[in-house]
Amino acid sequence: MTDMLLADQAFGALKGLLFDGAVRAGQMVSIAELVERSGFPLAPVREAVKRAEVVGLVQILPKRGVLVIEPTPDTIQACFHLRCLMDQEGARVLAARAGRDGLDALRDEHAEVRLQAGRGITPELQRRAMEVDWKLHLAMAGALGNPLAARVYASNHDRITVLQLSRRLLPERIIPAMDEHLQILDAILQGREDAAMLAVRQHLAGTLRWWGVDLPELSAV
Repeated sequence: MTDMLLADQAFGALKGLLFDGAVRAGQMVSIAELVERSGFPLAPVREAVKRAEVVGLVQILPKRGVLVIEPTPDTIQACFHLRCLMDQEGARVLAARAGRDGLDALRDEHAEVRLQAGRGITPELQRRAMEVDWKLHLAMAGALGNPLAARVYASNHDRITVLQLSRRLLPERIIPAMDEHLQILDAILQGREDAAMLAVRQHLAGTLRWWGVDLPELSAV
């Protein structure tokens, strides 16, 4: 097996540790720990950590270890603001299309989660809500049809995924989040481009409020 292939696999294993919460946001770990947990040799793990640092998932602190992305106000604001900027354009593109790319079904999924949340929230519904939530964001990103933007969005998606594991989706956030998404979807399905973009910005505001992060310049996004 080539060194490059091993590094690729070690990078995948490292992301797996981050995405399943085995290594959490804000946690300091050593390279030796990552070698043990990933099951890969030292050299490919070191290369994987370097790649993770390039995409903002970790920070290498010489003689101290590897610091996983921290859920600081600045980091949270930067990641969700970046997503909002790209989602706005994606929402506009979707609203301008005649077919709307089958978003009626996605709206139905949101409406069903919203309905169930009103009856009572279970761990399974929380997981379902997160899946449905990301479906819309990924649909807006995909609408851009830009491979360079897709790379940026994918890296940011990874960062947000790790950050979200530091604070599970709370029951009180599910209904507002679904309502915000339904506003985005309704504007898209009605072909109202400006309204769709505004709804995306309002969703950002709701998300940041939930995180306890303020964005004073939000109206200028």
